[in-house]
Formats: sequence, C-alpha cells, structure tokens
Amino acid sequence: MASLNKIEIIGNLGTDPQMKIGRGGSPYTTFNVATNYVQHATEGERKQQTQWFTVSTWDKLAELCNQHLHKSSTVFVEGRAYLRQWEDSSGNHKAAIEIKANRVIFLDKAPKDFNTDEFEDDE
Repeated sequence: MASLNKIEIIGNLGTDPQMKIGRGGSPYTTFNVATNYVQHATEGERKQQTQWFTVSTWDKLAELCNQHLHKSSTVFVEGRAYLRQWEDSSGNHKAAIEIKANRVIFLDKAPKDFNTDEFEDDE
C-alpha cells in the first residue's frame, strides 16, 4: 500500500532557533514558524488566522539553521509530520505534531553562493 507523509510551509520564525545535542551526539535545532491564512467572512470582512508549526532539523542542516536564522527570518520548510510524545514533570502524557525538516530554504537574503540544498537530510 502506498503512503505519503510530506508537508511544506512558508512562514516566519517566531523566536530564535534553539540548538541542542541529541542522545546520539548529533546536533538538532528547533524553531517555531508562523504561517498566515486570510479568510473572508460572510460579511465581506477579512480575518487573518495564524498557524504555528514546530520544526526540527538535524546534523549539518541544524547547524546552518542555528547559525543563519533568527526571529522573523522567512523560510521554506519541507519535511514530514511526526507525533512527538513525552511525559511532563508531573507525570502527564503530552503529545504534539511537529515537522521533521529534510529541507530548509532561507528566503531572506543569504550569503552569496549559500545553498542549504547541499545539506538536505535524506533520512
């Protein structure tokens, strides 16, 4: 049976990226991206809705995102949706759907000859 898990978004970072080291020693960087959608209400009024996505990147892509992105940076993110589950300090089970990025394109001005496509995560 064929299946597909792919998500693409374009938006702006809401905070600076946060880089950490994973259990296996690989760097990973997380950041939040806001996307906007304009909906027309029945009265002709326009309402803007904002959707927030948590994005994670790994290895060299994580290092590049941590080094070159900042709050308000505009990015194109391609990856897959995954369910992250954990238990908080009170023992409550938590879950969130996040994007594990395999490609991030910096849409703000990047240094000449800079291309994050060279560092795609082909997982």
